[in-house]
Amino acid sequence: MNIREVARVARVSTATVSRTINGSDKVAPETAERVREAIHKLKFYPNNNARALGSGRSSLYGLIISDITNPFFPELVRSFEEIAVQYGQEVLVANTNYDPIRMETCVRRMLQRKVDGVAILTSEMEAHLIDEFSSRRIPMVFLDMGVPSEGISNIVLDYPAGVDAAVQHLSDLGHVDIGFISGPMNLTSARIRHQAFLASLKRKRIRLNPSFVEEGDHRMGGGHDAMARLLNRPVRPTAILASNDMTAIGAMGAIFEQGLSVPEDISVIGFDDIDLSSFTQPPLTTIRVSRPDIARTAFRALYSSNQDTPPQGAEFTIHPTLIERKSTGRMIPIGSPRRQQKSGDAGIRFGKAQITG
Repeated sequence: MNIREVARVARVSTATVSRTINGSDKVAPETAERVREAIHKLKFYPNNNARALGSGRSSLYGLIISDITNPFFPELVRSFEEIAVQYGQEVLVANTNYDPIRMETCVRRMLQRKVDGVAILTSEMEAHLIDEFSSRRIPMVFLDMGVPSEGISNIVLDYPAGVDAAVQHLSDLGHVDIGFISGPMNLTSARIRHQAFLASLKRKRIRLNPSFVEEGDHRMGGGHDAMARLLNRPVRPTAILASNDMTAIGAMGAIFEQGLSVPEDISVIGFDDIDLSSFTQPPLTTIRVSRPDIARTAFRALYSSNQDTPPQGAEFTIHPTLIERKSTGRMIPIGSPRRQQKSGDAGIRFGKAQITG
């Protein structure tokens, strides 16, 4: 079976079949659908290597992520691949595990496979590796770390708005002793969220207690250990905002180990809204960052760049939203019967008051 037979069955030229296979937008939708039906009927499998040699395009897009064990990223990969398949393209996924050496390996794989574009959805990309792509005129899209230019797009996650929504939610519940567990501070995204937290407290005239801030590693173990350190302090926050959901889930584990409850003793908010967050006990209040929106935006930015000469770049913004569940609760005023009942637990001191679900 070959491309000429597909063209005969679809009643088009071989050039039209080739354009359809390569995802060209110059083929009318009804014609492209007829070609795809013929390909399916004849069980024709295009030779990708031959296509790449003939057209200079591999129909392969790279996707570089930070941590495949964090559910945020598999959900992102799934969405990216779904839209790529709709456009007749393939995806090569690389996981850096926050390791610069692995990042070098990931970039080398992308170059060897001659990707048509690469989505760098991580925040630890060194400048010389970016140059490896740009020198070959491979379109790129970044997450929070790109400067739009020819062939380079950037997706901005509005972290300040998300963090502000979380702090406002806790403030509305009466919390003023609010703690924060950041991500690793060598990452740009972690530093942005940390600064957004400090700025939000300042805008709301909420006093920052430096002892209520700890650094995690964006993983459950790091969230657990950071929360354990906070719980060992003489005075504890009544609410915690975590830099991501994995951190928040680990933090809740540490709270339960101390014989405390969420949200009765400490309210917890995450960031991302991974699928798991709605199944924790209690279900996690969090800031939703839409992975389908990020994936669609990233792929379309790359695909559009390959249709333009010269390739264009742009900036896009993803707006997070507060998802209120059961892990946050209202403060119990000092002096209330429930507060007095709780005070029988020796060694437990909170900033100004207890909280209730």
